[in-house]
Amino acid sequence: MGRLVEHPILDVKSSTSKAHVVFYFEGQPICALPSDTIASALIANGIDIFGFTEHNHARGFFCAIGKCSSCLVEVDGIPNVRSCITPVRDGINVRRQEGRGKPKW
Repeated sequence: MGRLVEHPILDVKSSTSKAHVVFYFEGQPICALPSDTIASALIANGIDIFGFTEHNHARGFFCAIGKCSSCLVEVDGIPNVRSCITPVRDGINVRRQEGRGKPKW
């Protein structure tokens, strides 16, 4: 549940292997499948709030194709990363961010 099985712009490969990737969300280790995006791994681990707007409204998974900016997170100190289209990698550090700033295309 919560895993991507198909995606309109990403090549999602189904995995039957027990291999996993470990990354960190707000300092906590998160296990993910190698085929996960950051967003799908967070959702599969029960995390559905990825940040907050300037007015303190929660942001999370919405379009899944990198267009809406609802899933922006900070990855290894880089803000405005689109978690819905960014693959997980071992050891990356992901943090929520406030809704300030414009997405980096």
